Amino acid sequence: MAAAEKLRYRDAWNFLDRLQFFKIKLGLDSMNAFMASLHNPHLEFPCIHIGGTNGKGSVGATLLSILTTAGYKVGFYTSPHLSSVRERFRIGGTFISRDEFAAQADRIINILNGRQITYFEFTTAIALLWFADRKVDLAILEVGLGGRLDATNIVTPLVSVITNVSMDHEQYLGNTITAVAAEKAGIIKPGVPVVTGTTDKEALKTIVDAAEKRGSPLYVSGRDFTGAPVQGNRSLWSYKGIQYITDEALPLNMKGQYQVDNASLALAALEVINARFPVTAPQIRQGLAGTFWPGRLEEFWWQGFKQVYPQPPPDTSSACHFLLDGAHNPDGATALKKSLEQDFVHERLILVWASMADKDVLSTLMQIAPLADTIIFTRPDQERSAKPAMLMNMLPDSLQQRTVCIDQVDSALDHAMAEYTPGAMICVAGSLYLVGRVRQILCGEQVDDQ
Repeated sequence: MAAAEKLRYRDAWNFLDRLQFFKIKLGLDSMNAFMASLHNPHLEFPCIHIGGTNGKGSVGATLLSILTTAGYKVGFYTSPHLSSVRERFRIGGTFISRDEFAAQADRIINILNGRQITYFEFTTAIALLWFADRKVDLAILEVGLGGRLDATNIVTPLVSVITNVSMDHEQYLGNTITAVAAEKAGIIKPGVPVVTGTTDKEALKTIVDAAEKRGSPLYVSGRDFTGAPVQGNRSLWSYKGIQYITDEALPLNMKGQYQVDNASLALAALEVINARFPVTAPQIRQGLAGTFWPGRLEEFWWQGFKQVYPQPPPDTSSACHFLLDGAHNPDGATALKKSLEQDFVHERLILVWASMADKDVLSTLMQIAPLADTIIFTRPDQERSAKPAMLMNMLPDSLQQRTVCIDQVDSALDHAMAEYTPGAMICVAGSLYLVGRVRQILCGEQVDDQ
């Protein structure tokens, strides 16, 4: 591509998709050098850095909602996306436009001048350039994988957040909880405060040791701050903060009691940065009430394309009850199982499931499969997706008898809706790629077409 030629959006997206075939990592030294060639855009704004195994996106979405409600111009970089790459980049409630995406991609390609870069490093560079160009007050950056060698780890944040630590991506992060925790703790910077929701004793010890070694103040959920659901009302919770301030009956807009833990991490992080970015109690309440994170225990009733209702419509005879959740590792599946048993009412459960072949498939799947009356295995259009027949063969005979395999996601979804009866619920889970495709089919794109 000639240096003077300007990329269009589709060309930029296609270029980015081709990078998925390159599995190399630059490492932080190379990433820092690359960002220097782009004039270090990450040094032009303060940030919050979020790592951990599960809950990163929910914590980031909560922070984004509260800080935007407080009047700050806040960037949010997250991954992966559900259906459009533009979902990874937003400022407040606005996603990056097609033209801005193409323009930033064009700058990066011209600077690279033929050198190779990975997909995630490329998207990280887009986010940092865009946030700097748009002069955000603050950016929220989510770690892509691990932490220590992640492309986002070139930043020195106002506060680091480590949501939790459990086994995931073992082929990259290590085969023990201590090894995984050490990679997550790699985002801790000297003297920078850390907030964590880690409960595993070995993992927490690793984080404590890392924080002490780097002279970083550490605030631990359950020790320095707490969040607890309000008895008898699953949409309310209370928070006791680092400064011993208690706030009762806070709204909880996202489903699942584990979201109390994520929301409390967000409030603790806000306490840490309060001197620079103060927020008021009413702004916190309004922001919590408006927090939304699609594809994570997302419940709705569907009556046709884009006819989606967050509550049962007056006429439910033609509506299908859906729950979409990206649970893709054992801890995520445990949380989904608990929510299915305690938080959602259904007479029959129809499970639509897909998994990445490199995941801990069996222990994740067996959390949910026994709850289902019908199991439909399918395969998103991803090279790492496990084949449906392979998934079915993992199940005991008693579960295989209620299982069907349908390769195409749209056909699997049609089958699930044909199986649907009033009082049932269709749960789509196991892979964010699957959740993204189903959500696209049912609800359309999150981002607009402008």
